[in-house]
Amino acid sequence: MNARLFVVVFGPFAAGYFLSFFFRNVNAVISKDLAREFALAPSDLGFLTSMYLLAFAAFQLPLGVLLDRFGPRRVLAGLYSIAGAGALVFGLAQDFATLSIGRALIGLGVSGGLMGAIKAFTLWFPLSRLATLNGLYLAVGGIGGLSATAPVEALLGPLGWRALFHGVAGLSVAVALLIFFVVPEKPLPGRGETLATQIRRFGEIFAVQKFWRIALPLVICHAGYQALQGLWLGPWLYDVADLPRASVANYLLASALAYTVGSVFFGVTSDRLAAAGVSRMTMFKLGQVVSLAMFALLAAGVQTGLLAILFVYGFTAISAALAYAVLTPLFGPEMTGRVNTAANVLMFGCSFLFQWGIGAVLRFHPVVDGRYAPEGYASALVLLTLLQVLVIGWLLPMRDPTPRKIAP
Repeated sequence: MNARLFVVVFGPFAAGYFLSFFFRNVNAVISKDLAREFALAPSDLGFLTSMYLLAFAAFQLPLGVLLDRFGPRRVLAGLYSIAGAGALVFGLAQDFATLSIGRALIGLGVSGGLMGAIKAFTLWFPLSRLATLNGLYLAVGGIGGLSATAPVEALLGPLGWRALFHGVAGLSVAVALLIFFVVPEKPLPGRGETLATQIRRFGEIFAVQKFWRIALPLVICHAGYQALQGLWLGPWLYDVADLPRASVANYLLASALAYTVGSVFFGVTSDRLAAAGVSRMTMFKLGQVVSLAMFALLAAGVQTGLLAILFVYGFTAISAALAYAVLTPLFGPEMTGRVNTAANVLMFGCSFLFQWGIGAVLRFHPVVDGRYAPEGYASALVLLTLLQVLVIGWLLPMRDPTPRKIAP
């Protein structure tokens, strides 16, 4: 890969993806502050945090069309400006409604972080390196997630959560400018397609059974990870594992660190093994099975070796992202934005439902001294475990798919 292209294409998008993951996970650390200051019930907290995911999911299909029609540079520069506005609104909020609006604007603003980069990678780099690039890129996002754990906890004392969001609002605008002025343009495949044709071809994607068998483990399993790491793992560690606040931040840090390491491992290793004749599908299946086993232990309330469980879970949960590299070659290059956003809209829609749903389940159980009931967590996580068993069970017998290109 050309080093200069790596800097001017990978670098600016990666800076935005760092912020995307920071925004996604930061509420897990500030959740108790928000609940106390705004008198939020668990379902309110789940709804507020998942507004990021709802806005993110709602924009995925339009995003796919925009990326394939106008390219990632212009689209993402505009979106990160919206993220900056959302962070400012969130930091200035005085009521629950304004908090929710700010959180939704943030979700909309960072909704193109991964999909835009994948589109750019397919334009500028060979597909044989896509999993490696995705893995490195996800690792940068993982570092953003790391920054939203113990570092945020350390800053909350001197700064407070409002000042923190004001600062990140400025960084979001800086990233928008970086993408707009540094990332080069390149002619887009399929430029002759009409807007109506671009929209219609989503139906062709959803009509392919292979798409569903590959995408659903990403949708269900990674949505479960996001529901935990983005919000409920922090309260679970308080309420079920009975850990103090500093330890909770450190456990979240360990899980996010594992996610970052796993991003690089699964991306680089799958490309190298593919060159040796071992398919990416094999790595995808292996990672998902181990991730499911760790999630099941959390659902069962296992606390022996909890740090190791969380590390292995974070490390293998990111294997779900191999679905993007497996799906991309199944369709033509002009469809890259749409095929990946088609999977992403489902995944973030489920993330919203899971994150809000866990809070809804907890509301049916008593809250004692500000702690949610362990039985409530167990009920919610067991349901998510069963869903993961179903989709992984459908994936496992599947052979490595043969790439196909749908004719216009």
